Amino acid sequence: MRPKSDHTSVGAAASAASSPSEFDSIDPILHLLRFLPYGFLRPPRLRVKLPSSLALPSPMTVFSLVLLTYFAVVSGLVYDVIVEPPGIGSTQDRSTGAVRPVVFLPGRVNGQYIIEGLSSGFMFVLGGVGLILMDLSLDRNRAHSIRISFASFGISAIVIAYMMSMLFIRIKIPGYLW
Repeated sequence: MRPKSDHTSVGAAASAASSPSEFDSIDPILHLLRFLPYGFLRPPRLRVKLPSSLALPSPMTVFSLVLLTYFAVVSGLVYDVIVEPPGIGSTQDRSTGAVRPVVFLPGRVNGQYIIEGLSSGFMFVLGGVGLILMDLSLDRNRAHSIRISFASFGISAIVIAYMMSMLFIRIKIPGYLW
């Protein structure tokens, strides 16, 4: 909710009167659900103190955990744990009869080998790091050569991640976007 100022002008008062409040609703059930439970329920008064040895993690630690979580999610770690696919597949060559390793599970969009998921997740993380580097290149407090390096590495990372991801899709789905 906005803080009220001491001096309200006529235009501000008219706009505040015409704008809907966050509590204005036609639905009576919404009013019951919003106010009825809190009419008799009160939160308990807890005097919980955090231990003095507990400190907030550094921003880089939080960033690393978020990036690691992002990598785990986009590489299909949950799928790998539930379905337990093989790490890498194999196929038999028709002409020679030799067994060749296969990294990508062809023809199935909703299935993957473990290495396929990890490599795709790495490409997504590489693209995200490229965006972060491009953002860091806009900082005017850095030296010009550092900014150019950040921008070039960021653009390179994004281009590599995009090209490799498209290659992965074309391997997985033959004839896609051709």
